[in-house]
Amino acid sequence: MEVTPYFIGFIMFMNFILAFTVIFLERKDATSTWAWLMVLFFIPIAGFVLYLIFGKTISKRRIFTWDTKSKLGVKKAVHAQMRAIEEGHFNFKHQHLMKYKDLFYMHLRNNDAIFTQDNNVQVYTDGEAKFNDLIQDLEKATDHIHLLYYIIRHDELGKRIADVLVKKANEGVEVRLLYDDMGSRLLSRKYIRRLRHAGVHVDAFFPPKIPKINLKINFRNHRKLAIIDGKIGYIGGFNIGDEYLGKKKKFGYWRDTHLRIDGDAVRNMQTRFILDWNQASRNDILYEDRYYSAIPAGNTGVQIVSSGPDSDWEQIKYGYIKMILSAKKYIYIQTPYFIPDESLRDALRIAVLSGIEVKLMIPNKPDHPFVYWATLSYIGDLLNAGAQVYIYQNGFLHAKTIVVDGEIASVGTANIDVRSFRLNFEVNAFLYDEQTAQNLVDAFQHDIALSTQMTKKLYEQRSLGVRFKESVSRLLSPIL
Repeated sequence: MEVTPYFIGFIMFMNFILAFTVIFLERKDATSTWAWLMVLFFIPIAGFVLYLIFGKTISKRRIFTWDTKSKLGVKKAVHAQMRAIEEGHFNFKHQHLMKYKDLFYMHLRNNDAIFTQDNNVQVYTDGEAKFNDLIQDLEKATDHIHLLYYIIRHDELGKRIADVLVKKANEGVEVRLLYDDMGSRLLSRKYIRRLRHAGVHVDAFFPPKIPKINLKINFRNHRKLAIIDGKIGYIGGFNIGDEYLGKKKKFGYWRDTHLRIDGDAVRNMQTRFILDWNQASRNDILYEDRYYSAIPAGNTGVQIVSSGPDSDWEQIKYGYIKMILSAKKYIYIQTPYFIPDESLRDALRIAVLSGIEVKLMIPNKPDHPFVYWATLSYIGDLLNAGAQVYIYQNGFLHAKTIVVDGEIASVGTANIDVRSFRLNFEVNAFLYDEQTAQNLVDAFQHDIALSTQMTKKLYEQRSLGVRFKESVSRLLSPIL
């Protein structure tokens, strides 16, 4: 096609209209606005298409008509707990954790995250151990199984999970499987047909209305939840696939963190699953007592906190910042991606400059190159402030954990990046318990022995090519 001045003028006009929309109508934050303007300026035609797919926000009113919380009694329970806390009637099992009341009150008020104190929490840092226990629990299911995973592979582990689900469905157990359409885009139709043929209810989150064309692929359900009989729940970073067992040469050993919970927090995990399922499926889950049959099992305080583009607040990020600012001794962070916005960078810098020991651990290899280079660019800020940064060398680090002062912690699906805070649907368990926090500290210390420390001197020796990649990736980090 001949490129005429009229065609160029049309493209420039469309770019102007789009730029006007980005700046004045959608009113994105300044950093993402500038990033998109750069994309539109340097790649005008492709940038226009990229914006239509990745730059648009979702309409909460049209897409999310979730009134399930009221039906499930969540709002009533939240208001009762808030009133008890405000009036001083709430019974804290661990009085010394009262100093974190502001943290769980914030999650309760803004995220309907009910605070439970009767949970038993088991920490997994290895995929084999996690999936062996999960499969054993699935085998014991007698009423229902609810699974939500971002990625499901049709490989050896995927087949093991499918075999159990088919078996339990044939036994009369109610089985539901929800997966993200983008994350599990390589999942075969054969895999899904087999499950459905056995009676498993299978649905995808945000599937395309037109095959191969999905304008919502930027909004991904990154959550990983498993609820068995309403009594046992799993939450954390592991997806379903052989690489999460360390069987892929590209990544080697897969180091992640996952939790097995029994206790009243499972009720809140169940609610999260039902909300997501009812959005994705035409066959809504209605309230039944059997879905909420959790039994008190321990003394660990837990809040199940969600965030996503449907939320009014970046709730998990706010939780991270609140934890960081509450630290008196140390903050240990593990994350595969470290692309903090200014508010989180400031919180960490303030902590370091206040004499708080801040240790950050990231992987030594990328699974997403641009995000990896952006991560490397941001660790310089922490090094300059005096933080300690470790590069995990024993495979791929995918854990998303924060531990503060050996008393509180967070484990879940949210990375420290713009995508997790604003675009993905995420879920984290915020934990209020010294023993669980200490288990995570022990895991961190074990990983330090398998890591190298990035010093300011080493960081300054980066090649010019690496610095260029970091600079470009950092400029684009608000829209990665």
